[in-house]
Amino acid sequence: MKLFGRLLLWLVLVPLLLFTLLQVYYLAHIWWWIDHNPTSTSFMRQQLDVLQDKKPNFQLKHKWVPYNRISNHLKRAVIASEDDSFVDHEGVDWEAMQNAYEKNQKKGKVVSGGSTITQQLAKNLFLSSDRSYFRKGEELIITYMLEKCMDKQRILEIYLNVVEWGVGVFGAEAAAQHYYRTSAANLGPSQAARLAVMLPKPRYFYKNPGSGYLQRRSEVILQRMNNSELP
Repeated sequence: MKLFGRLLLWLVLVPLLLFTLLQVYYLAHIWWWIDHNPTSTSFMRQQLDVLQDKKPNFQLKHKWVPYNRISNHLKRAVIASEDDSFVDHEGVDWEAMQNAYEKNQKKGKVVSGGSTITQQLAKNLFLSSDRSYFRKGEELIITYMLEKCMDKQRILEIYLNVVEWGVGVFGAEAAAQHYYRTSAANLGPSQAARLAVMLPKPRYFYKNPGSGYLQRRSEVILQRMNNSELP
């Protein structure tokens, strides 16, 4: 009986210890990134592996630019499109998640995520695109770490510099150069709205730039952008 109790204790303690160490690992990185810029993310590395399987010499398009060198049009467009309560919530918009859940249940498939910008950043920095309850739970923990350690401006700055904008295209500067041959600082309202709408399905719109949905949704975001509050 004692042996069984000890075995049970180890089966509980070891996973708990490993889980705790993993959270410390995440927190240490987040603390470092308060004033140091990430050079890559988990999602970038995963995509690079996939792309290099087909083209061994493939390199991602990515260049970091500071917050003040990213067009305010793009910041407003992304907030309007992805997370219009970004400056107000504490990392998770529970109402948006509930609405997304109900919408997915009605459609019988995942058509809406309800994730905030901070949640998307948590996933991009550390996790994968796989869907599981464990991954979602981990995403929530990292999200609250980010919100506690960083201000909203820093979260948005990192997000805009690492988010995917097409096949091998990461960050606002690379996206501006790839799609418009300009810098992230010089993006106009219409260009910004179009880039923001690409974010949920960047590889699809990368291959389908003439999408009617992309055009229609861009016009909607263009009208909503001025109401977006910047951090």
